[in-house]
Formats: sequence, C-alpha cells, structure tokens
Amino acid sequence: MSGRLLGRGGAVSRRAWLCGACGVCVIAMPAAAATPREVIASAARKVVKIYGAGGVRGLEAYQTGVLVSPEGHVVTVMSTVLDADDIECVLDDGRRFRAALRGIDPHRELALLAVEGDDLPSFVLEEREPLGPGSRVFALSNLFGVAVGDERVSAQHGVISALVPLAARRGAYEAPFRGDVYILDCTTNNPGSPGGALVDREGGLVGVLGKELRASESGVWLNYALPAAEVSKSYREILAGKAVAPPAVATGSFDPRDLGVVLVPDLLDKTPPFVESTIPGSAAARAGLAPDDLLVAINGRAVSSRSAVRQALALAAEGDPVKITVVRGGVIVECDLGGRPRGERP
Repeated sequence: MSGRLLGRGGAVSRRAWLCGACGVCVIAMPAAAATPREVIASAARKVVKIYGAGGVRGLEAYQTGVLVSPEGHVVTVMSTVLDADDIECVLDDGRRFRAALRGIDPHRELALLAVEGDDLPSFVLEEREPLGPGSRVFALSNLFGVAVGDERVSAQHGVISALVPLAARRGAYEAPFRGDVYILDCTTNNPGSPGGALVDREGGLVGVLGKELRASESGVWLNYALPAAEVSKSYREILAGKAVAPPAVATGSFDPRDLGVVLVPDLLDKTPPFVESTIPGSAAARAGLAPDDLLVAINGRAVSSRSAVRQALALAAEGDPVKITVVRGGVIVECDLGGRPRGERP
C-alpha cells in the first residue's frame, strides 16, 4: 500500500499514514517512545522541593515530595522537617507555595501536605502491580538540597534489585513498616532524597523514596522505595481521616512528666520524642510505656518533637483521656494513660 507520512515539524511523537489509494483514509501509527530526557522532564514537573524545620548535626531542613492531585495534594515522608510553622513547597518551575499538613500515616511513615493551587501537574496514584527485579527506573529527588528555585531536581537511573519486606532501623529507632519495598541499585539514601519519586520508563509513579535507614541485620544503608500501591492506600486513608491528624496549635503546654513520661533531652534542635524513662507508679508506667518508645501521636494528633508533645497534651482538658501512639520495636503500640491530671503550664 502506498501513501505518505503525516506529521508536524521535524520531531513527530504521534504519526499517521495517509492512504495512497484514496488520499482520504488515515491509518494511525504507534506513537514514538519518549526519550529518557523527556520522561525525566515530565516527571520532574510533578516533584516538589520541601523546606521546613531542621537543625544541626544531621537534621536537614529539606526533603522531597510528589504531587498526587491537580488540587495540590503532596505525599512525602514523615520527618522532623514537617515540624515547622511554615512548610514551603517549591515546584519545578520555581513557584512557591505554603503547605499545610493534612495528616500522617505512622504505619507507612508517610505524610500528606496540601498547597493551594489549581490544575497542578500531578502523578496518577494507583494501586498498580509491583515491578519485578531488573526493571529500569528513574529516581527523582532534591538530594543534598542543590535545587532551590526553578532548578530541576536530581535524577538517577537505576534498576529494581528486589522486592522484599522492610527490616530497617536508625539508631534506637526501628521502622514500623513490615510490608514489601523496592530495593534499588542507585543511591537514594542521601539527605533530601526521602519523599522523592520513583518512576518507570514511561514516567508513571512506581513508588516514593524512603527515609534514611540501615538494614536491621547487616547495618548497611538501604536504598529503597515504598511501592505505589502502599502510597495509594496511605493517601486514601489520610483523606478519609483514618490516619493521624496533623498537630494542633495550643496556646499553653503540659509537662509530660506529670503523666510519668520522661523524654530524651533536646540534644539536637527538634530531637524526636523518645521516652528516656517512666516514673514508677505513674500513669505512663501503668500503661506500659518503656524506654526507647518513640511517640508519634497523642489523642490522634501527630507529634514529632518534645514541644509538639507538650502542646498536644495541653489540648486535652483536665480529666480528658490521654491516648499515646508509639513505635516500639518496629510495631505501632497504643497506650491509654487515663485522664489528664492537673498541671497545665503557661
């Protein structure tokens, strides 16, 4: 069959063949595959640079997130970066948005932010089938915080090495998630990478890059990502109010020692609220709180620092129940401390 190729310009991404017999019939041809450069450029527009709280000696004030709705929903990892009055999200084109924390998922250690934007570029978040070992992927993130404005986030090309249950820790902290994660052969455990996007060769979201953790048995740093199916479940649960609500603002504070909880001192700015000890005979001791427990929520509200714990406790009136959610040995544990006693402080 004779005919001629239809197209516009030099580079044609979609082609059609005009029938030479009648000059009218148009036969569609397969679209040309996007180049890696085009895939990265398209995916990078849906990745945001996040800036919030930080500190000295290893606590960075930046990480990465992925846009998952045109209305401005951003999924990222749960961390001390989000424990800030002002969280800023910077898009690929340099636009800056102030973000609000919508909620967290302490089981998968994900958080949902919201920015006020319309028709924003976003990934389609779906519970897709996991990719197998050997699948080629791109990891996009603001590693080392090198992109601050309209600079593009960093891109790494890699391969999925395995899909295995996560068993990881960092110091005394053990990751609570025990589901399958992608193990990657590219280095994604750098500062700023957590919350970044893992995409396939077509630019579809495969997963979200995880936190900086070491393998529990070997102690080596892990390069991993939470699969898109788990990210999708977490996103729906937070929107439905099934996960933990964001921390509320309280005008006063309440000393957790009045409940028998002694937290690790603020050795660093924004030290995570680990339990150092409990006072014998106290409500905390009776509820079973133990040293090295990490407080992640109080009465369903997220906490990620000592000050956040004091504020969350102050929200409860005298006599109101106090329920604390902790991570212990990689498992989420709920502790009921009974009614809140007197002890509110200005």
